[in-house]
Amino acid sequence: MIEKDVDIMGQIILRLIGVLILLVGVVLIYDARVITKKMFGFGDQNEATSGFKILGLLISFVGAGIIYFC
Repeated sequence: MIEKDVDIMGQIILRLIGVLILLVGVVLIYDARVITKKMFGFGDQNEATSGFKILGLLISFVGAGIIYFC
């Protein structure tokens, strides 16, 4: 009985971690332009924005995969 409760609690914790990772990825996609304006010069903004959006997409896939498979 206790092992089953621990297993369910572990799944809940993993899903919460997956949701947080997914949230970070979505925020990175949405706010990529704002983040690059603060971090980089004018010449690097377009390339950095594309890089942050791709990174956000990959992070979102990881978070969604954790949610889906757990």
